[in-house]
Amino acid sequence: MAPQSCRGRLYSMSSSSCNDVDFEDIDFLPMPWFGMDIGGTLSKLVYFEPKDVTEDEADAEIETLRNIRRYLTKNSAYGNTGHRDTHLQMDDVRIGGRTGSLHFIRFPTCEMGNFLALAKSKGMATLITTVCATGGGAYKFEKDFMQVLNMKLAKFDELDALIRGMLFVEATNPREVYYFTNPTEEDKCQKCVFNFSRPYPFLIVNIGSGVSVLAVHGPNEWKRISGTSLGGGTFLGLCCLLTGCNSFEEAIELATGGDNKHVDKLVKDIYGGSYERFGLPGDLVASSILGVSSFGQMNSKEKRATVSREDLARATLVTITNNIGSIARMCALNEGITRVVFVGNFLRVNTISMKLLAYAMDYWSNGTLKALFLEHEGYFGAVGSLLAFNEEIS
Repeated sequence: MAPQSCRGRLYSMSSSSCNDVDFEDIDFLPMPWFGMDIGGTLSKLVYFEPKDVTEDEADAEIETLRNIRRYLTKNSAYGNTGHRDTHLQMDDVRIGGRTGSLHFIRFPTCEMGNFLALAKSKGMATLITTVCATGGGAYKFEKDFMQVLNMKLAKFDELDALIRGMLFVEATNPREVYYFTNPTEEDKCQKCVFNFSRPYPFLIVNIGSGVSVLAVHGPNEWKRISGTSLGGGTFLGLCCLLTGCNSFEEAIELATGGDNKHVDKLVKDIYGGSYERFGLPGDLVASSILGVSSFGQMNSKEKRATVSREDLARATLVTITNNIGSIARMCALNEGITRVVFVGNFLRVNTISMKLLAYAMDYWSNGTLKALFLEHEGYFGAVGSLLAFNEEIS
C-alpha cells in the first residue's frame, strides 16, 4: 500500500505512534515520500524516488511535484549547508509496494530557518499539510513549521525509528555492516564486510550530539541501558572553543593532522614506560584505567605554549571517543553481549574514532568484543520514520 497522509497530505514518515493523528481518516497521496530525523546538531532527510512510475502516473503528476523531484535528485548541494550524500544512494529499494531509489540529505539543524524557506520557495507547502518527524527537533521546531509552512508535525519515537531503519538498510544492502582489522596499524588496517544475518543480541551505541546505548534482542525487543551527554556535540563545542573552528568537518580535518600525545598525559609520562602489571603500553592514555589524564599535559604553561590547534582537536576527539568506548564496553559486559554496533553522525568522515573504538573494544576485552560500523551511519532514524509511517497506515 502506498503511503498516505495524516489528516491531509504527507510530507515525512516516522515511527511508532503518531501524536494527534487518526490513521483511520487518511487519504492516499502521490509522491513525494520523505522521512525526517531532526537531531540536535544535524537534520537528516531521506527521499524515496520511485522508478516504476507508469505513463498514467507521469501524465497526472503536477508540475510542482515534478520540479521538487528534479531539484532533489539533480543536485548534491542545496544552498551553502545542505548536502546529498550521493555515495550512499540506494537503488532498487522496495518500499510500500513501490521500487525506487533512496536519497540521503543532511543539513545543520541550526539552518532550519533556511530549510523551511527553501521548502516554501519550492512549493512544498502547496502539496502537503502534515510533517511526520522524529528526533528532538520535532518538538523544538513544531511552531516554526506551522508559522512558515502552515504544516503540522506528527511526532514519533526516535529510538524505535533508529532500530527499524538500521535493520531495513542492513537487510537491503549486503555490504552495510563492516569492521576493521589491525585498526592501529595504517599499513595493515583493512575494512572488512561483516555477516550480520544472525544479529541478535547486539548493542547499538548511537553517537549524535549525545550518546544512547541500546541492548537489542529482537526487531521489537530492545531497551535503553545507558548513555552520556558527552558526544558529538561535546566534541564540536570544545573544538570550537579550543581551536576556533566553525564546523564538524573542519574539526575532523584539524584532528587528522594533530597528535594527542602533545596534550594528554600517557602511561609512560607517569611510569617512565609501560605498566607491566596491567599490561599497559607506555603510549596509552592513562585515563583508560588510572583516572589520569586526558589533557593532563595542559597544566604546564610550557606545554600549552607549544601545543597546536591540530593537537588540541585530536586530543578532544580521543577524549570523547575513549569515554564512549569505555561506556560501551561496560554495557556489553553487563548485558553479556559481544557485538557492539556504533552508529550516528559523529562517525561521518571520522575514521579516527572508528579505528580507536575498534582497537579499544578488542584490546580491553582480549578479543571477545567486536566493534561494528555501518555505511549509512546517521540516517537510520530518517529511514525508520519513512518505513514506520508506511506500516502504520497499511
